[in-house]
Amino acid sequence: MLNDIKNDAQTRMNKSVESLRHDLTKLRTGRATTALVDHLKVNYYGSDMPLTQVASVVVSDARSLTITPWEKQMVSAVEKAILGSDLGLTPNTAGTVIRINIPALTEERRKDLSKVVHSNGEDSKVAIRNIRRDANQQVKDLLKEKEVTEDDVRRSEEEIQKITDKAIKDVDEVVKAKEQELMAV
Repeated sequence: MLNDIKNDAQTRMNKSVESLRHDLTKLRTGRATTALVDHLKVNYYGSDMPLTQVASVVVSDARSLTITPWEKQMVSAVEKAILGSDLGLTPNTAGTVIRINIPALTEERRKDLSKVVHSNGEDSKVAIRNIRRDANQQVKDLLKEKEVTEDDVRRSEEEIQKITDKAIKDVDEVVKAKEQELMAV
């Protein structure tokens, strides 16, 4: 019973860290990466499809992406999706190939993005602490129902705290790595 609670808490905390990693891949650093456009949806014959399912996305060099739609009539739809996104990028089209040049970030923009990274990290930490609180509450509920002893509760709370500390350390590492990536010129 207690192991199930601890395992569930650990799984949920790991998902919070992975969610943070996923969210941070969408942040534009000065470097080209296919993750920038992974979340874009393209109108494909009346339904929204992920960009990766209607075109190939390739990093051609450190500052540009090349998108090649699989069908010629999809070029304008892909362009429209890129222009309509929150990325602030302008596509250049040459025939059936779309190129996106990624400009270098200004110092001010880097600092703003750094604040966003820290904010996302804090949100993840809050989510992890909420998971810890829920797990500890479940353990205390078992004590009220007299299914576990007070020693079991104390031991479980210590183990849950260790799991929480590890998850928060993971969040800090993810935030630090993304910040270093942002500040690299």
